[in-house]
Amino acid sequence: MSKWLTSIKESAFVKKIVYMVIGSLSYPGLNLINRLQVNGMEKLRSLPKSNVMFVSNHQTYFAEVIAMLHIFGAVSWGKKRKLGIPYYLLWPYTRVQFVSAEETMKKNWLSKLFALAGSIMVKRVWVTDAKETRKGLDPSDTRKISRALEKNWIITFPQGTTTPFVPGRKGTAFIIKHQKPVVIPVVVEGFNTAFDKKGLKLLKKGTRLSITFKDPMQIDFEQSTEKILEDIMDAIEQSKKFMPGSNQHENLPQ
Repeated sequence: MSKWLTSIKESAFVKKIVYMVIGSLSYPGLNLINRLQVNGMEKLRSLPKSNVMFVSNHQTYFAEVIAMLHIFGAVSWGKKRKLGIPYYLLWPYTRVQFVSAEETMKKNWLSKLFALAGSIMVKRVWVTDAKETRKGLDPSDTRKISRALEKNWIITFPQGTTTPFVPGRKGTAFIIKHQKPVVIPVVVEGFNTAFDKKGLKLLKKGTRLSITFKDPMQIDFEQSTEKILEDIMDAIEQSKKFMPGSNQHENLPQ
């Protein structure tokens, strides 16, 4: 049974159907009721088809991933600056997977459906009790992400939580150090204003949603994982220097 389920999850046809359904339902909230601004969209056209990792800050469980899937589809159809009319959903770009918490993707039928869009389910690295504490990264999760990079683009959220400015996970830096992918920093804004924490319920209309794709990072893969992670957190603007009220943030070059 598990092999049968795995074959379904990896089926390009199934992914296309899921993309079409989720894309059709989500497009109005992203680009009609609200307005999605995409910066750096033209940079995606020159990327290789595999071993590319998008590292992003995280504001909702699903909305940013869905928005990026829209953008990747639009780029595959030759669009350069915005989504426009979503005819790309007729034949969506599916060589994308995203890292997500296992318990989140198994909560209900909707999250299980979205998992078929390309979820790489990993064990939760944050445990909420009296305070948030860190757990180790399961080696099997690292292997799953590494294998996925061999064929796809991967979207990952180094912080593993929607809480801003928390430390990133060394596991992301470890994979980057050993797989040596093209690393694209992504900064998202406005999603936690427009949507609920899951990113599925609309809270506010007319919100400007923003996704910025930066230039590929120039990484010295001989550096320590700590240094690589530090550079990633700076690139996605989630390090301490970017915290509101930080003097360092105010003095950063524009």
